[in-house]
Amino acid sequence: MSMSVSEIKTAVKSLDAALESKSTDDVLAILHQLDNEVNATESLLRETKVGVHVNKARTYEDSRVVSLVKKIVKKWKDVVSMEKKEKRKPGQAKAALVQSGTPTAAMASTTPAGDATNTHLPNTVSKTKPVNRTPTTDGVKIEIYPDTTRNRSIAALYTALAVDSDLSSELILERSISIEKEIFGTNGVGDSYRTKLRSLILNIKNKQNSSLREQILNGSLLPKRLVSMTSAELAPAALKEEMQRMKERNLFHAQGAVEKRAITDRFVCGKCKKREVSYYQMQTRSADEPLTTFCTCENCGNRWKFC
Repeated sequence: MSMSVSEIKTAVKSLDAALESKSTDDVLAILHQLDNEVNATESLLRETKVGVHVNKARTYEDSRVVSLVKKIVKKWKDVVSMEKKEKRKPGQAKAALVQSGTPTAAMASTTPAGDATNTHLPNTVSKTKPVNRTPTTDGVKIEIYPDTTRNRSIAALYTALAVDSDLSSELILERSISIEKEIFGTNGVGDSYRTKLRSLILNIKNKQNSSLREQILNGSLLPKRLVSMTSAELAPAALKEEMQRMKERNLFHAQGAVEKRAITDRFVCGKCKKREVSYYQMQTRSADEPLTTFCTCENCGNRWKFC
């Protein structure tokens, strides 16, 4: 499902908000959505300024975000560069085909229809390639509601659920309608509706997330529960494990960064005059300067420091 200009602008606002709140899961979800659903052209990128907003995340603290941003920006730059080249040299695409040895339409027409060499032509190859299931390929009618937005949403959910599935189109359509109905009942058709829908579709159609699709299709994960799940809960098992490892690693480093405190009776609290003082030392100035000692009275909580 290709995003419209208004949808891109809405996603950009959501991205800015996620970056400001440092919500890594939401940042990744929105970036993946822009990567997969923006049909980039020079005019579209200029109108929406989506590239400017995406590029803001290049300095984000999470390496996954930085890598994804670089990938998206490079892809869009390549598209714009190719578009400019084609405008300057209209015959370039055809010349490239001839140079690479790929037959053009004119060349193909000179080959006899019954010749065995025709087996490498695109129309012949396409018959042997697996077809991605969509409502169109499955012959499923999606005109459920008068609202075209809701019908397009059902179609997108159907395509996501049908990834690598050999189940009946009736079952997939039923699940798609139920999920959309649950989102609509909670949000209506608005920004929150579109945001939730994109997040779900992005996670459902992820080829590494087959367990999520299976749970939805076999009925063990109900639509009401599905639409309330967080990005972390929707993530593939491998990503969940990686996130858990990162959480444990960060916790370990955070604990290791806590200063070691020692309690002594060498210092007297200036407030309560007790000699129950904990302290630690840090190098806060240049290396040739003495350490700074930070003191805390264990009796009254008074704090002070000295060099």
